[in-house]
Amino acid sequence: MTKISIIAFDGTQFDIDAENGSTVMENGIRQSVPGIEAECGGACACATCHVYVDDAWAETVGAPEPMEEDMLDFAYDVRPTSRLSCQIKVTDALDGLVVRVPERQA
Repeated sequence: MTKISIIAFDGTQFDIDAENGSTVMENGIRQSVPGIEAECGGACACATCHVYVDDAWAETVGAPEPMEEDMLDFAYDVRPTSRLSCQIKVTDALDGLVVRVPERQA
């Protein structure tokens, strides 16, 4: 299992054991992390699972693909480390990953 931390906007930290091959969004939904709405169910067709990847993890997680970039245009308060959590696949390389949920979703 890969450990990821999702920090809600209010500062509550959710430490999650995530299965490889799942997504950060799926794990956030399973743990009822507030602010991860995932209206499209992970199809990269909205921006309601927007998160900020911790700066220390930005390079490891990588940049968004073009389709994700297009969806991020609809996200609230986009930053350089913004990603859609439905597009971040959990792997061993992400053990210890930290992401933060924005104040609101678009």
